[in-house]
Order: sequence, then C-alpha cells, then structure tokens
Amino acid sequence: MAEKVLVVGSGGREHALAWKLAQSPQIQQVLVAPGNAGTANCGKISNSEVSVSNHAILAQFCKDHHVGLVVVGPEVPLAAGIVDDLTAAGVPCFGPSAKAAQLEASKSFSKAFMERHGIPTARYGSFTDPQEACKYIRTADFPALVVKASGLAAGKGVIVAPDQDQACQAVMDIMQDRAFGIAGETVVVEELLEGEEVSCLCFTDGSSVSPMPPAQDHKRLQDGDLGPNTGGMGAYCPTPQVSQQLLQQIREMVLQKTVDGMKEEGTPYVGVLYAGLMLTKQGPKVLEFNCRFGDPECQVLLPLLKSDLYEVILNTVNGKLVSNAPVWHQDSSAVTVVMASAGYPGSYKKGVEITGLSQVQDSGLQVFHAGTALKEGGVVSSGGRVLTVTAVGPSLETALQAANQGVAAIGFPGAVYRRDIGHRAIAHLNQHRGLTYKDSGVDIAAGNKLVDMIKPLAKATSRAGCNAELGGFAGLFDLKAAGFVDPILVSGTDGVGTKLKIAQACSQHGGLGQDLVAMCVNDVLAQGAEPLFFLDYFSCGSLDVDIAASVVGGVAKACEMAGCALLGGETAEMPGVYAPGEYDLAGFCVGAVERGALLPRLGDIAEGDRLIGLASSGVHSNGFSLVRKVLERANLSYSSPAPFGKSGQTVGEVLLTPTKIYSRLLLPILRSGAVKAYAHITGGGLLENIPRVLPQELARLLYASRWSMPPVFSWLQKEGGLSEEEMTRTFNCGLGAVLVVAPLDAQRVLHQLQAHEEAWIVGSLAHKQQGSEPVVVRNLKHSLLNVGPASGGELGVEQNSGWHGNSSTPRKRTRVAVLISGTGVSAEIVVVISNRPGVQGLKRASLAGIQTRVVDHKLYGSRAEFDGTIDRVLEEFGVELVCLAGFMRILTGTFVKKWNGMMWWLLNIHPSLLPSFKGVNAQKQALQAGVRVAGCTVHFVAEEVDAGAIVVQEAVPVLGSDTEESLSDRIREAEHRAFPAALELVASGAVRLGEDGHIMWKSSSQS
Repeated sequence: MAEKVLVVGSGGREHALAWKLAQSPQIQQVLVAPGNAGTANCGKISNSEVSVSNHAILAQFCKDHHVGLVVVGPEVPLAAGIVDDLTAAGVPCFGPSAKAAQLEASKSFSKAFMERHGIPTARYGSFTDPQEACKYIRTADFPALVVKASGLAAGKGVIVAPDQDQACQAVMDIMQDRAFGIAGETVVVEELLEGEEVSCLCFTDGSSVSPMPPAQDHKRLQDGDLGPNTGGMGAYCPTPQVSQQLLQQIREMVLQKTVDGMKEEGTPYVGVLYAGLMLTKQGPKVLEFNCRFGDPECQVLLPLLKSDLYEVILNTVNGKLVSNAPVWHQDSSAVTVVMASAGYPGSYKKGVEITGLSQVQDSGLQVFHAGTALKEGGVVSSGGRVLTVTAVGPSLETALQAANQGVAAIGFPGAVYRRDIGHRAIAHLNQHRGLTYKDSGVDIAAGNKLVDMIKPLAKATSRAGCNAELGGFAGLFDLKAAGFVDPILVSGTDGVGTKLKIAQACSQHGGLGQDLVAMCVNDVLAQGAEPLFFLDYFSCGSLDVDIAASVVGGVAKACEMAGCALLGGETAEMPGVYAPGEYDLAGFCVGAVERGALLPRLGDIAEGDRLIGLASSGVHSNGFSLVRKVLERANLSYSSPAPFGKSGQTVGEVLLTPTKIYSRLLLPILRSGAVKAYAHITGGGLLENIPRVLPQELARLLYASRWSMPPVFSWLQKEGGLSEEEMTRTFNCGLGAVLVVAPLDAQRVLHQLQAHEEAWIVGSLAHKQQGSEPVVVRNLKHSLLNVGPASGGELGVEQNSGWHGNSSTPRKRTRVAVLISGTGVSAEIVVVISNRPGVQGLKRASLAGIQTRVVDHKLYGSRAEFDGTIDRVLEEFGVELVCLAGFMRILTGTFVKKWNGMMWWLLNIHPSLLPSFKGVNAQKQALQAGVRVAGCTVHFVAEEVDAGAIVVQEAVPVLGSDTEESLSDRIREAEHRAFPAALELVASGAVRLGEDGHIMWKSSSQS
C-alpha cells in the first residue's frame, strides 16, 4: 500500500527531501510542515499547517492521517526529542534521538566525546566563564582563534578571529552580550586549523555506516570566499580533493568510530551523521558534527542518489544498511547555487516577487525553495536564503555553468548569489592532471559503452534481407532476399523538432525513438513503400550514456513495430555546440516498392473519391515551437496537471505521447490496390500535406465533426487564440494520415482499418473551382469547442454534401461527490464526505454501496488545512461536480475558486427562494416574515454565503397551519426534485458558470 510521509521543516533541504521522496513509487503523498511555496501543491507534495513543536498533537495528526513515516530536516526539533516522542507514540520517525543529537546540539559534549574515543579534531577548551576563555586564548601554545557557541545557533555560531584580541571580543559578544542567546552560555575555543574544508555525510543504522559522496559548502557571501559568514551560499558534490582512499580513512577513523562510540555509551545513533572536516597536513580532523543533512549539501547529494530514498530510510531505521547500501550516480557532478535576499545575512526586505521559476525547471534544472511564500498566485521572498538552483552534469564545470544559467534566468530583483561555487575543486583538478580527449568533452569510453548497450537492441530488429549487426563501416541490405522483383528504392529523413526540448525538460527520452522512426517510416509509406532499414543520428555536447541508450533503445523498439531493421547510426559528441543536457536527433529510412505499386496513382484519382482519416495519438512531432509558446502564454510548466488528456497526467506526459507508426497496419491494404494515395499529416498540417499526393484540379472537402479531436487541440486553440487556418496549417488536428479510396472500396477499407485503429471517412474530393482553396475543413471551430467522440465515423454515403447516419453518442456520466453534515439527500454519487462521524447520511451511503469518508474539522488547526484534506479526497475519486447537502462548514475562497472552474463545479442547495432568507433557520425566517411562498434554491457556491448564481428554484406554498417542521418536510421533498434537475443541467453542459459569476445557458431553452 502506498505510504504517506511527513517532512518536518521549511527550507531548501526539506524541499529536496520531499522532492526525492515523492519519486518513490511506494509513496502516495508527501506532506511538509510547515513547508514553503515550492512544496505547496506540487504533484504528490503539499504543505501541512500541523504544529511540529507540540509532539503530542503531531503524533495524533500522523495517526489520523495515516502518516507512515516522519522525516525530520532541521536540528532544533531533533535536539528537542521529536524522534523520541513520536517513536514512543507509535509513529516511525527518521533521525537520531535527543541524546544522540547532542553531537550537534552541544559542541562541548561533542568535543569531549571525540576526545574520549580518539576521533581526530582540533585542540580545544570549553568554558562557562568568559575571563577563563580569554585567558586560554592568550596562553595557548597554538592559535586558539576559533570561538564557538556550544548550543544550536542556526549554523552561525562560529567566529574565526584574525587575532587574539578579536577572539576575546568574540567571547564577550557571545557570553556577555548573548549574541546567540542561550546557545552561548558555554563557549568552545578551538585551535585554528589550516587546509581544505569538506562535508562527509553518511547514513547509519546505529551499527554500520554508508558514506555519501563528499561535498563542499561555501559559507562566505561573495565570490572568492569574501564577505561575511552565512548559512551557506552553495555547494557541490563530489569533491575531487577527497580520494577514495581518503574517504575510506574518514569512514573508518571518523564516521564508524563515532557510531561505535555512541553505541558503546548506550546512545545508538540512527539517521544521517554529518562530519564537517578540515583536510590538514596531519590528516582529516573534525570541525563539527551535525545530526542531519546539511543545507545546502542536501540539495546536491539527493540528485546524485540513484536509490529510492524511502527504501534507504527504511533500511536505515530497520538496521539493514549492510546488505542494502545506497547506490549513487557515478561520473556525475551536482552544483547548487543559493539565491539570497539583498542585505543577507543582515536585515533584508521580504515580499519581493520572484519570476521565471517554471521556465528554469522546464530547462532540466531543479529549483529548491527555502525562504519563499505564495502571494496572490505568485511566489515572493520570505527569508534570507530564498532558493537554490541545482544542476547535474557529467563534470563539475558543466554543472556549474548550467546552475549559473538557471540563476540568471530567474527574476529576483536585488538577489545575492555566488558565481564561483566549486572554484577550489576546479583549481585542484587543473593542477593535478594533464589534458585528455575526455577533458575536451569527448568521452570515447562512454561512446563504446553505448554501442555495447545498443548492439543487442539492434540485433533484435533483424529481418529478411538484413541481420542488423552494428560495428561495421556501413550496413548491407539484400533486396532479393527480402522478396523484391523489380523494386524502386524510397528514402526519407526527418527529426522530431522541438519536441526534444520538452523531453529533455521532463527527463523522458524513450518515446522520442518512436517519434523519430514514425516520422520517417510514415513518409516512405506515401510512396507505397515497405520500410526496410533505418539509421539514426544522435548529437550532443556531452554524452550521457543512459539518456542516449534510452533514446536509441526507443528507436530499436520502434523499428520492430515498423518492421524495419536498425542497420546503423552515428553518435556525435560535440562539446560547445550544445548546451548541457541538450541533444538533437535525425533519422533516415529506406524502403522499397515494386514498380507497379508505386503511390500516388494520380491518374486514378477522381472526383467523388473518399478520404479516410487515421487517428493520431495527439500532436505527434510537429508544431511544438507553437505549443511551447502557448504554454508560455498560459503560464503552464511541463509538470503542471494537464488541462487536457487523461486525469492525473502532466502537461509533459500528454505532449510526449509518441507518434503513431502506421506501416504494419497499412502495408497489406496498400498492396491490395484499394488505396490510390496516402498522405502523412506531418509539418504543414492538413492544409499542406493532403495536396502533396493529389491532382491540382481537385479540391478536398473535410468535415471535422466526422473524427475524434484529441482535447489537446481544443486547449491549444483556445489558449493560443489560434485561427482555424493556423490550426489546420500547423497541426494534424487528430488525423495522423489520410487515404484516398474509391467510393465502392471505402467501407471495406474502413472496416479493415477499424479492426486495429480508430478511423473515419472524413471527406471527399470535388472539382476545384478557380480561386478556391485546395483544402476546406468544415465544422472545425464547432469540433474544437465540443471535443469528444466522433459523431459518425463509419458513415460511407454522401448525398448533397450531407452525411447520413446516427450521430448520437453515449453521454459521459459526471462523477459526483456529496458533502454533508447530517442526513444529506439521495443522489447517484461516487463518494459521500462528512465533517461529522456517524451521521445518518453516511449510513445511507454505505448501505447503498457508496464510498464514504469522514474529515472531522475538529482535528485541523485551520480552515485551509481542513479544506485541503477534502480537496485531496475529491481528487482521489476523480470528482467533477461537488454537491453540498446540509454541509454546515464555510469553505475557504481558495477551495471555492478551484471547484468552480473549467474542470469542476460546486453546487449547494438552500431551503429558501434566494436571495430571501439566507443563512441558517431559513424556514423559521420565512414563517416569521409571513410570506405565502417558500421553496428551495440550487446555486453555484460563491465565497459569500448563499450568494452564488442560481441554477434551479422550486416554490413551496406556505400553509396557514404550517409549523417549522411541516414546512421543512415539504421543502425537503422539493429539494429531492430540484437537486437532480440542477445536476442534469450542469453535468450535460446545458448550464455553466461564466467568468463574471453569472449563469450561461448553452441554448435559448431554459425550461
């Protein structure tokens, strides 16, 4: 069963943890408390307002919401015993106990611990008297210039002084002036160590350790390690300064010794252990321990983690690290750059608008939010360190370049950030090795590895005439062995356009192979040719073997689908030509056709011939530059829920639906001689591709109402304000190919096609009048506005330009949810939700076999959190229309706005003829007012109570003998009639809510 996980914290580290956990197929939902703008309603991730400081409330929340694991980000709750308290309450929690967290919470404890267990660290003294501390500074026989507040100081409690006087002044600032509050009641004075500072973290289950790749933080504010200390302005991973041999030494002498020592002292350490080290001439020495992931180290470590983080955590908690060590991406580097507010680490302004975030993420980078908040639908700054931009690349240089490009693309006025993250590592690399071809950006070994990976895939495409063996200088094909007698060779070449950009942004590369093969194979079919063999060209700036293998693997699978052999290809690695993460594709297909079967047969094509359309899978591989422009205008990212396509799909997933390959379906039909011409609807859309295979004297008349229009086209037309000509000249509009057949053959060919694929008779050929357009598409605007099944796909009789046949289609049933506080009303529904357990309406629903849910408002700290839970239940059941039936809770404006939109509707029924007698006790108000007519009103819900646009009203006479109870009974009977009538109007589309809040009727009839 999919798990719910709660991440505690609000920074970039917590966003990274939630992002990585959400990638696990075992995780249903990741809650972040309190979270930030980046973790608010982002796929599986959402924020929670539950208190994390009150551990009893938090434990009860986790039980009520079936949270199976809590992951703690920051150090303060760990030191406060959150793991101890939640574990005692039966809630699994990842992190060390409060006693174990003393390694970070008390530097005095930490230094004494290291001294007891022989863990290398700087010489030190611990003091509660400032005068004693200053005496130590002045008399020590080493430079005692590092002054630390012993307690937790948000990563800022360390002062490295240039001389003894300033070190003493730092003691006074901390102990007497309380610069870090109670954290400075004890100070630790340390020896100033010299060397390279690195961060070495590990997972530990209390016995064994599993090191992470070493990382390096950049504490100073400005480039060149200048300016004041901060919480961290960026990080990179791995650090080349730490060799495998040195990492093993750190593992044995620091990490394992620490875990063994804690276990020996009766305080097992379970979680993430962070050792801040100085690489001195005498070897690595511990500067400090942290009891959690570092920030920003977490933002470069997790993108390099290949394993499922949720599984890693479970193995850590359950003591199984030895047999289940985490796996990390090799030959990759990660860089994260922090963007901070102007004035940080001092005072700074909040509420600064931030733009361009979705475009940066769509470019393949990851933006982790820290000090951000949502305001009026946008993102604004709310802290010092505001966000981090993380890039992963094959080298440190390429990753840094990509991260810096991402930072530059974000609109954040006054932002402070560094441009030299990793400069020490780059200098180290330049000093310690000579140049190789790989240094120039060309990795021959990676190219060879790719060839070895794709050889068996190509071999699987072997066919008569070709054995598809890769590795030679050229490929061979034997036409005679393939059965040809008098063949003509046909060739085609193509690419997939800027669909590449979307695949690269979404990191979904496999489908492009099918796109590439389809574009070429479907072209050679236009000559009636059988596709024989295929070659691909893959070019990039830096070869990522996994990505290239995914693409070429997709090419091989598509060749099998098409019936052609993958005979060869070229992989070109060209540093400097492409930006990091970018690549390009080209494909080449060669086919053959017997001389007498060549298409098109222009001499046979005549007026009255039918046009049969084959369904496309969507946009296919043309027009994506325009698609991306429309998305930009609509302010949608590829990770946004798609306003078109199947429920639950993202924009990127729908747009990356592969292009259909028609060869195996069409070849037997083409060889039968029934098809006179075939047009592949590719670049140029319907208007420019159909005329390519037809005589100039004939016009082509298509009826858009005859075929199914995928919803993506309706959305593109509406959001982009595209004209009908622009649509039909750019897109396939739902038709991937068009065949020309004689009227007598139309039904037979249609049925052959429909046995395997959606197909329709979509038009016919007529004599072209002088000056008229060669292709006319009728009913397009209507079809785009009413996307759905075709109204008569199998019709083959045309008379007086009209189509005959049954045009009715089954109406889609709208999924309804009812929200109640008591008995509710009878309706055909998919779920009943109540804010009160045990009410009669829940019992009735259960007896009727309808799913029920209880969302008790008393268990939530705010209306927004309560509404958010209801929102998730509604989405879980795929609800499209919400009915409030005696629901006594006032819903937030955010909830109302969402559920009164283009995709969903929110209805309420009120026991009066609104606008009279709003609010509670409407029947009592009516009797007191002495009115002669009462009734009920079904209306769309608005933010103001009982004020939405009215859909249906039914009057009920008020009798002289009426009591409040008798009048209520008769009004309830009227409700049982009015509510279903209103549901039918809304579900059928006869009534909808306009953008101005008024009712809009589909037709003039409102009865």
